[in-house]
Amino acid sequence: MARVFSGIQPSGDLHLGNLLGALVNWERMQHEHDSVFCVVDLHALTLLQDAETLRSQTIELAQLLLAVGIDPEKSILFVQSHVPQHPQLAWLMECTVSYGELSRMTAFKDKSNRDGTKFVSAGLFTYPALQAADILLYDTDFVPVGDDQRQHVEITRDIAERFNSRFGETFVVPEHFIPPAGARVMDLQRPDRKMSKSEGESPGTVFVLEDPKKIEKKFKRAVTDSESEVRYDIEAKPGVSSLLDILGAVTGEDPESLASKYEQYGPLKTDTAEAVIEMLRPIQARFAELKEDPAETARLLKVGADKAEPIASEVLARAKHNIGLLS
Repeated sequence: MARVFSGIQPSGDLHLGNLLGALVNWERMQHEHDSVFCVVDLHALTLLQDAETLRSQTIELAQLLLAVGIDPEKSILFVQSHVPQHPQLAWLMECTVSYGELSRMTAFKDKSNRDGTKFVSAGLFTYPALQAADILLYDTDFVPVGDDQRQHVEITRDIAERFNSRFGETFVVPEHFIPPAGARVMDLQRPDRKMSKSEGESPGTVFVLEDPKKIEKKFKRAVTDSESEVRYDIEAKPGVSSLLDILGAVTGEDPESLASKYEQYGPLKTDTAEAVIEMLRPIQARFAELKEDPAETARLLKVGADKAEPIASEVLARAKHNIGLLS
């Protein structure tokens, strides 16, 4: 059985793009693959964090993953910092990747060049080494990512292949897996941009725990265009195409086929809002239950870490031996 690994940062509120682009696919894959899912709290430290907020967001994100359907009996679900092999292997990865490769990472360029950025941590520059460690520690075969995350998997592959070439076969070289639908969920007000956790109360971002009435209002106000024809055309009609993508991801139908069912934008917006609200209803209900018992969530995360650490420990020991460190 192939192994998949993926992680998500506990920063900002989980939105529809996270759900449809990643978490829905995680839930599906756990029934078909050996699945390892991680709340990557160490990655969140690349930007300045409030300690109490980080702690609460970490447990809340874990509860949301459970509410979405990640099953600790079928998957390994844990918090990154609970498995010390992650930062340990990251140093070996930093010594294997080059400055030039890291400097070409678009995420570093984007975050370090944001207006108002006064402090750029070294961790923001070197985080692909930690991300590579996250993936390689579990002999990962596939990494489910959106198309915009392909670069992260490619640099992980490069690091693994270089390490294997220098020190002998050590790591499984992972492949990226891009979900066929819903991988890119665009902002409802700016359909040329993805929904973002960093946008706060943006009218274009739909949050997983948002009130249904607010969700309905956001979809009704979604930007389309001055025409009236409903068709799937990302270049000419990005707003309409985004709505069709969302509706398709929620219903499992093809976006282009869905377009033929509508003659006006209004019904498309209404149906998309209703489909999203119905999808979120049981998730929100389950999250409310989990939130009442944080100790149980902490217990489940410890169970996950206890499952993850022996796997990670074996891979780290292999890497340390092959690179020449004393055991």
